[in-house]
Amino acid sequence: MVQMWLLVCLLTLSSVALMTAVGGDVCVAGHDSGPVFEEQPSSLIYPEGLTEGKVTLSCQARANPAAAYRWLVNGTAVPLNLDRYSLVAGTLVISSPDPIRDTGSYQCLAINRCGTIISRAANLKFGYLHDFPPDGRSPQTITEGQGTFLACQPPPHYPALSYRWFLNEFPNFIRKDDGRWFVSQVTGNLYLAKAEPNDTANYFCFTTINMEVSTKSTFSKANQLTVVPDANPRKSAPTIKVRFLADTYALAGHTTQLECFAYGNPVPKVRWRKVDGLMPSKAGPTVEGPTLTLPELSFDDEGIYECEAYNSEGRDTYQGRINVQAQPEWLQVMTDSEVEISSDLQWSCVAAGKPRPSVRWLRNGQPLSTQDRVEVNGVHLRIINLALEDSGMYQCVAENKHGTIYSTAELRVQVQAPDFRLNPVRKLIPAARGGQVMIDCRPRAAPKPSLFWSRGTELLTNSTVTPDGILWIYNISRADEGKYTCFAENYLGKANSTGHLSVRDATKITLAPSNADINQGENVTLQCHASHDAAMDLTFTWSLNGVLLDLENSAGPYHRKENTGDLLIVRAQLSQAGTYVCTAQTVVDSAAASAKLVVRGPPGPPGGLLVKNVAETSVELRWSRGYDNHSPIGKYVIMGRSPLSSEWRKMRTDPVNIEGNAESARVTGLIPWTDYEFQVIASNILGSGEPSMPSHIVRTLQAAPTVAPSGLGGGGGDRDELIVTWTPMAREYQNGDGFGYILGFRKKDTSSWTEVRVPRVESSRHVYYNSSLAAYTPFEVKIKAYNRKGEGPFSQVAVVHSAEEEPTVGPSSINATALSAFEIQVSWEPVQQLSTNGILRGYEIRYWRQHEREAAADRVRTAGLEPTARVSGLRPSTRYHVAVLAYNSAGTGPPSPRTAVTTRKPPPNRPPGSVSWKAHGSRVTVRWDQVTAMHNESAILGYKVSPGSKYDLLGLGYQSAGWSTLAA
Repeated sequence: MVQMWLLVCLLTLSSVALMTAVGGDVCVAGHDSGPVFEEQPSSLIYPEGLTEGKVTLSCQARANPAAAYRWLVNGTAVPLNLDRYSLVAGTLVISSPDPIRDTGSYQCLAINRCGTIISRAANLKFGYLHDFPPDGRSPQTITEGQGTFLACQPPPHYPALSYRWFLNEFPNFIRKDDGRWFVSQVTGNLYLAKAEPNDTANYFCFTTINMEVSTKSTFSKANQLTVVPDANPRKSAPTIKVRFLADTYALAGHTTQLECFAYGNPVPKVRWRKVDGLMPSKAGPTVEGPTLTLPELSFDDEGIYECEAYNSEGRDTYQGRINVQAQPEWLQVMTDSEVEISSDLQWSCVAAGKPRPSVRWLRNGQPLSTQDRVEVNGVHLRIINLALEDSGMYQCVAENKHGTIYSTAELRVQVQAPDFRLNPVRKLIPAARGGQVMIDCRPRAAPKPSLFWSRGTELLTNSTVTPDGILWIYNISRADEGKYTCFAENYLGKANSTGHLSVRDATKITLAPSNADINQGENVTLQCHASHDAAMDLTFTWSLNGVLLDLENSAGPYHRKENTGDLLIVRAQLSQAGTYVCTAQTVVDSAAASAKLVVRGPPGPPGGLLVKNVAETSVELRWSRGYDNHSPIGKYVIMGRSPLSSEWRKMRTDPVNIEGNAESARVTGLIPWTDYEFQVIASNILGSGEPSMPSHIVRTLQAAPTVAPSGLGGGGGDRDELIVTWTPMAREYQNGDGFGYILGFRKKDTSSWTEVRVPRVESSRHVYYNSSLAAYTPFEVKIKAYNRKGEGPFSQVAVVHSAEEEPTVGPSSINATALSAFEIQVSWEPVQQLSTNGILRGYEIRYWRQHEREAAADRVRTAGLEPTARVSGLRPSTRYHVAVLAYNSAGTGPPSPRTAVTTRKPPPNRPPGSVSWKAHGSRVTVRWDQVTAMHNESAILGYKVSPGSKYDLLGLGYQSAGWSTLAA
């Protein structure tokens, strides 16, 4: 009774009430919530001069009670009392926007009694594009074959422009697919790689500015370009004139474009490569062309890029570095927190970005700095000894030169007397005899309350109560049953909660699982039985290496047998080896037993694969043994792949058969100057295992070419030319960089060879020019490849003829006959086969109407040497003149004498009338009225009868009278 009296006295101690009068609106815990932005304003470019329009900056926050809104421009309050500004919910609307008054950085503040938050900054800028100045532009004159550029000199504008050029009159724009021209989207200038006489024209720079609400364009005064013809334009190697900026800074996630363009004759081509790595696949087809486009940049795209301009006369290169930077991005942010009064708070906000973002802190929209109980240390905020006035809305702001991001959280400092209503002590607490039990006591209270326990009327000692109020009871017996009460008290008040402890029989494993050893793919059963308190339900669970197994998935490998805890494992895999634990569990206790399962199978992947001693056609591989999975490794196989074949294939090795105790081998039969990666696969009597991780990519050393180019041939071309063609060498036969071709040629039946070097791997032809070269002269030609390491073998000799001359004689005895109103047949006496100046390829028929000029004649060519041809698609009743010419690869010869022919009249234009039919068993008789031909139509020779839909199965004939009998 003395203990009970002490307890009652303790509970009746007077508590200190915190009921200080608080003025103003108060944020109510559990009911109110601070503002959180759902919409924030976005930066906008508005067209200058559009005075009748409106600018809308959105702002919407979720809050309870609903938020009120204010706006700042450049840190100063927006005067919402003026007619020019209006507030729709939280959205700011600016009427008749003015560049002088309204340009600036806008932020929205959302406010309620729980706190204030401030939005990201939205920049309002005004876009404009002035007209080009009226001054004329100086004319420019260049010689055919030269390169030049025309300056755009765009007028003042904002934001950036897009550029196009047109010539002579709008909209005759220069085509983007014309490789001679290039329009820089950086400067707007128009570049011409190689001028031609027909480029003489007036050129206009056409600029366009795109804004969210409008588009505007304007064009320059004429840039007059005159190209002076040159009978023999000089050839020239490429000279790069448009260069992308070195050390270009690009933004991650965005698209960047690099420009590169060169002058030269022939017109240079441009290609790109990444000097310090592989070209990103995202570049796609733009790796060939003057503009390299890299979408959705990542940090892997950083590096040195090179553009190479090349033609048959040489090459020019330029390099620059792309540095990828990034806007801030949150890695760690704060979250809403409810913290008891007088405790400490620690928040962290961590952001990634390049350059590294700085972090600052706001409370209720105002900057927060180190003072009194507040410590601001970069990404960390710490407030000690929290007070009620620390409650509110907090924001951390990460920013670098590419952007600013905000994170928001609400802090509530709690003050509350102990309260068990949300988290009472469990009413019924079952426990197993001989076991232990933990009874929680977690009332809501702030500041933290004092906690103590009683059993019935007996106050329990602290030896069984932890500092945080948890009651532990060990080695439980029937005598421990009864009521247990937790008492909580702080200076605001006190409370208690009671639960009843019920003692049950313990659970025991009666049949434990046994260790097992199986091969991969076999089934196995692990047994598990248990005894338990009959008043409670018993469940079995299984875990593998500490991870609980899913026994409810009927399609999975694990199945539990009915009415027991036995586990069936179906078609066991290597990953299912390990320690299995069976747990028999009731609501009050559990018992467990374990067994080890060994699964034998193919070896695991070898590790630590390294490539050493790289040579021209071989490399050495070294690796470390992987798991043998309880069956000795018998042998290894090496797989490899290269850009020439994306599929993994077995490689030749030395030794040919790699024993299971080996940890190195040499790969042979590789192609020089080729990128390879390798894998190693181990196997044993149970099969082959998973391959190792691929090695790093290595490139074999360079070597001289070992094969000659194929497809050697040629011929054709202009007078005084010898054209030699071949098939460009594939990458796998190049064996090194600095690759090119050595072409040898000589007149047939002479002894001295002439050799020329063709320095481009893509080259497939060479033109040899000699003004004294006779037509259709036979040459012996041969070709070989070379690279930095040396020269390969010559190909077999082929015979190629120099360019042919046009035929010198024309056909004779030409005759033309009309076949119908639309077709004639032409025949002629063929010319003799050419021998000294070329090979006759066929004939060209020219035909033109009587009142047309011969220069406007239509032409038809035969594909062979037949001395007759049909010409169709003519007009009826029309007189045509016809001539025939022989042709070869050099062109056409002189025309034959002319002949004339008149096409026939057209067929009747009217159909037969009064068509009728009669059926007689399997026969049908059709009747119609005859048609009389007009004076301008050809005579009627007969009629054609076609079946209708009802007689699709009839075999029909026709005759020239008015009756026709159709037989089924």
